[in-house]
Amino acid sequence: MKPLVEFCASNVSSYSKEVVEWLENDPELDADVLEYGCLGHCGECYMTPFALVNGDFVAAETPKELFDKIKQKIREEEEMMENGFPF
Repeated sequence: MKPLVEFCASNVSSYSKEVVEWLENDPELDADVLEYGCLGHCGECYMTPFALVNGDFVAAETPKELFDKIKQKIREEEEMMENGFPF
């Protein structure tokens, strides 16, 4: 199953547009990257870059840090699945 990375449209326009582009163009990553009108994290949405990775909230200080955290989270979940641990 592909990882799912979800972004809020308001957050993308303010903070995370670069992250969406980086994820979509990363040759090492095979994930579904989707953007929605709202993800229900309105307080965080206007404060910091964030995304949901397989439903888990991931936030960072900068777009680059968010990109790195998303990739790390995906790698950790893939390792868990390979070792038979459901997440």
